[in-house]
Amino acid sequence: MGYYRTNYAPYSIFFVQICSNYLGQWMAAVLPSWQVKIPFTKCGFNLNPGRFSVKEHVLITISAASGATYNLAFTPISIASLYFNETINPAVAIFFMWSVVVTGYSFAAISRQFLLYDPQYPWFQALCQTALFETQKNQREHPSSTSRKQMYVFFAVLAAVILWQFLPEYAFPMLGSLAFLCWVAPRNPNANFIGAGFGGMGFLNLSLDWANVSSLGNNGSLFLTPYWTQVVIFLAFVANCWILLPWAKWGNLGSFKYGLMNNHVLMANGTRYPLIELLTPQSTLNETVYEEYGPLYLGTQMLWGMFFDYASYTSALVWAGLFAWPTIKTTIKKIRARNNSKNGESINFQYNDQLNILMRAYKEVPVWWYIALFSASFIAITSIIASGHLYIPYWTYIIALATGAVMVTPLGWLYALSNYQLPIGTTNELLYGVMVNAVSGHKNPTGATVYSSIAGDAWYRAQLMLQDQKIGHYMHIPPRATFFSQVFGATIGIPINYAVIRWVIATKGEYLTGAKKDPTAQWTGQTVANALSSSVQYVLVGPNKLFKEPLFHVVPYGFLAGLIVPILIYLLHRLFPTSKLKFHLWNTTIFFSCLSNFYGNITSGYLSQFLGSFIVMYWEYRYRYKLWARYNYILAAAFDAGFNFNMLLIFLFFGSGKVTTMPNWWGNDADSSERCFALSEVEGL
Repeated sequence: MGYYRTNYAPYSIFFVQICSNYLGQWMAAVLPSWQVKIPFTKCGFNLNPGRFSVKEHVLITISAASGATYNLAFTPISIASLYFNETINPAVAIFFMWSVVVTGYSFAAISRQFLLYDPQYPWFQALCQTALFETQKNQREHPSSTSRKQMYVFFAVLAAVILWQFLPEYAFPMLGSLAFLCWVAPRNPNANFIGAGFGGMGFLNLSLDWANVSSLGNNGSLFLTPYWTQVVIFLAFVANCWILLPWAKWGNLGSFKYGLMNNHVLMANGTRYPLIELLTPQSTLNETVYEEYGPLYLGTQMLWGMFFDYASYTSALVWAGLFAWPTIKTTIKKIRARNNSKNGESINFQYNDQLNILMRAYKEVPVWWYIALFSASFIAITSIIASGHLYIPYWTYIIALATGAVMVTPLGWLYALSNYQLPIGTTNELLYGVMVNAVSGHKNPTGATVYSSIAGDAWYRAQLMLQDQKIGHYMHIPPRATFFSQVFGATIGIPINYAVIRWVIATKGEYLTGAKKDPTAQWTGQTVANALSSSVQYVLVGPNKLFKEPLFHVVPYGFLAGLIVPILIYLLHRLFPTSKLKFHLWNTTIFFSCLSNFYGNITSGYLSQFLGSFIVMYWEYRYRYKLWARYNYILAAAFDAGFNFNMLLIFLFFGSGKVTTMPNWWGNDADSSERCFALSEVEGL
């Protein structure tokens, strides 16, 4: 649901982790220990086999995470309904959603030998959940003063966040964006643009809303993401919003002076382009309409976003090749040694840390299980494409699988070390546009998002599977049990996810398409709108025609920048390996990716996140390490869980039945919650 909104906190699995702990203990205390037989089989199970164990706790949580994680297939389903009035058959949609997830799960086999067992890959989100699991286990089985203090801190912070978030989320929205320049000059358009956090540059803007601090792009929680990653992210934000935006607004950066803070495709006069009219009944470009309205235009921010999006894609491959290869080469030697072992030993025997020694007792997941998953998804998607439901030619599906497989290891390596997840959707859609414009037919823009969901989830879901398997590794869970819980959770959760998609489209569709203005300014459908814009550019108009326009000439050179700049950084690292500048941390992939973010709707929260990360991940980590090690991941869990509890309570109290809005007052102004009253007067936005 959150991906239809401007601000949101990602679904917090800590909600399940907390509730299942107490529910499991309660069930162990009250359920009878009956032996239940499954009809027509020799199998059965005990209704209450004993006390609630940490292994059960972990597997329940992993299943819930697998089922609740968003699915890239929501994009083509949404675009087809919202913009083309086409409802994909529910059975087709559900099988497609399941298949793209299972494809990603099967692709986890490509990288698990490289990224899962080596202790140098921490997987920070997995560490966070592990810390809470261990604390709950200790409090449940071996109570001590330390575990009691940790649980006290957890629940105290949890309660505080739940109560606090009622202010910025409902009663006092001004706390979401403290625009100091707007307070000084509330009627000055330039001051408003510079200081506003909602539609402005966000200069010196702070936020006290955890939604604005915790859900910024792919940055991750400030309690989890390493400080060096947060520095790169913040520098990219500064370059984008505090340097490039004013340069484009008042300088000579960009020839098109409309739509600087707009993520829609525009016409030459700055008005919104009627994209749907470009599509003929045969799903081809209506040349007559295209000539009438003229070429496509994008705001300057969207243009440099495309440039750096392309740069981040090639940078990911080059950076991983340069900096990750020595480690990967060592792992390959370990895999060969394992394969040459006459005892049939698992990869755990190639590592001598305590975790791998413990995991040697369990059987590994056989490769054929992953092959079976892939085969099931391959047959399902092949059948759907053959029936004409997915808007793409079959051969592009094969290429989507190939490109997804190539990206799994370099992007998984990046995420395992930095907690940064690289978005690759724009480049996938460009590649699809190049392919379909080389042949006739298949020009429906929805096809680009179908292709992107297959190629994208091949990486995203592989990463999520590896992350949860890392939790299983940390918590000594049998790998086969972890594998089953992941597949089971996804299979149960996907129909529910589909139902939520249909509910959002049915109830919020007019807000998402812009037909009506959402009074809360949250249901913008920014993700879907961006996907539609990219699809029209790359599929209907086509890369060849698009990049011939003077406005887009420089954009494809982003691929070249992503190829060259990492090499330059690598050379600096080799020349000055002991430099205090630490060139190996100047990760160009993260920098380019954050430069490509669209900041037109929200720039509040980035400064707050950076200041928070400086305190937590730099100062406290360096000078109060024992305290940091004891409480940091507990705090991460408490903040995320508290915010999600608060969202649930606000929905139940004020939105589940009759919608109850907060009366307007000084901290909830009807015209501008951040009191930037002249922002609408700024030209060119």
